[in-house]
Order: sequence, then C-alpha cells, then structure tokens
Amino acid sequence: MTAAYIAAGFGAAITTIGAAYGISKIATASVEGIARQPEAGGAIRVSMIISAALIEGIALFSTAICFFLSSK
Repeated sequence: MTAAYIAAGFGAAITTIGAAYGISKIATASVEGIARQPEAGGAIRVSMIISAALIEGIALFSTAICFFLSSK
C-alpha cells in the first residue's frame, strides 16, 4: 500500500510540473503575440485564459485520479 501512495505522489508531481510548463509556454507565446500586434491583445488574452483553464482542468483531473487509484 505504501508504494501506491508514493506512486500517487509522483504522478501528482509530474502532472503539476507538466501543467506549469504548458501554462508557461502559453503565457510566453501570448506575450510575444501581444508585443507584435498590440491591437489583437484582447483576443489573444481571452484565448490564453481559456487554454490555461483547460490545462488546469486536465491537471486537476489527473491528480485526482492519482489519489483515487492510491486509495484502492
């Protein structure tokens, strides 16, 4: 049972790192896009927020699955 807890912790950590990396790539690309075309800043910002929310949702879902599988 202890191995399941350790595996769940590693799974949650990897999920968090992946989500942080994905959101940082989105933020980098959107800031560069806004710097190149300031008039498109509103549309770029909205799509960035939607993409970041989807990534966070997937990360939360996979972290929850890691912890649910460790309790079996």
